[in-house]
Amino acid sequence: MTPTSNYLTVEGRELHYMEWGAGNSETVIAWHGLARTGRDMDELAAHLSPRYRVICPDTIGRGLSQWSPLPEQEYCLAFYARLAEGLAAALNIDKLDWVGTSMGGAIGIKLAAGAFAGRIKRLVLNDIGAKTADAAIARIRGYAGNPPEFDTVGQLEQYFRTVYKPYGWLSDAQWRRLTESSTRRRENGKVSPHYDPKMVLQFSVHPHDYNLWEDWDRITAPTLVLRGADSDLLLPDVAQAMTQRGPKAKLAVMAGCGHAPALNVPEHLDLISGFLSGQS
Repeated sequence: MTPTSNYLTVEGRELHYMEWGAGNSETVIAWHGLARTGRDMDELAAHLSPRYRVICPDTIGRGLSQWSPLPEQEYCLAFYARLAEGLAAALNIDKLDWVGTSMGGAIGIKLAAGAFAGRIKRLVLNDIGAKTADAAIARIRGYAGNPPEFDTVGQLEQYFRTVYKPYGWLSDAQWRRLTESSTRRRENGKVSPHYDPKMVLQFSVHPHDYNLWEDWDRITAPTLVLRGADSDLLLPDVAQAMTQRGPKAKLAVMAGCGHAPALNVPEHLDLISGFLSGQS
């Protein structure tokens, strides 16, 4: 099904989202990672769209969504969750499934434990846990807080191929789409990743945002945790503990990936769609 590109205003901020499978009765919200955009979910959304309406937002400060004029206040999980609530209300979404990569999964944890308790039917977390490794946060802050500039889009693509190598296998066409959907040209004519660098203020202004055990223990929705086998963010002991407390998640380890699996190959797509349909 052909997706559509859409905009709406939530909490006074303009959000962009892609919609796939419009008209389907069941809805999946698929939310991207920290410095990424909703276009990262294209393969998953296409895979799910014969059955589901799939909504793939750009978080405030990323992609085509508005940058926050109040970055210290709004670049945090609590505000992102409020945006998700407003988005669901505006789109008349009551019950839903949630698939979130990294930050998008953390938003899902907050919602499943709070405002969307009883509304999220099934929760899929892609390489995010109730606790994140400090070293990985430092690594991500290092590259995301100082986005580089390049003379050409081709050079930017090579950068993305390097920094996102842990995503696992992507085709050349997928690397090109990842690049073109997250590129902006600066005033000096150079190209840079398409997000607000101030979004990393989350880690200094809201230093406990990703300590989520209290939220985790309140979740009752069936939950699937995907962990990149080589992830430095979701460590094995944390992932294992998530299978033993809270919703007692099902854990699947993705070979050949670190942080975070790109969710673009048949085995990952089938695993997610099988879980959402109750087959596993």
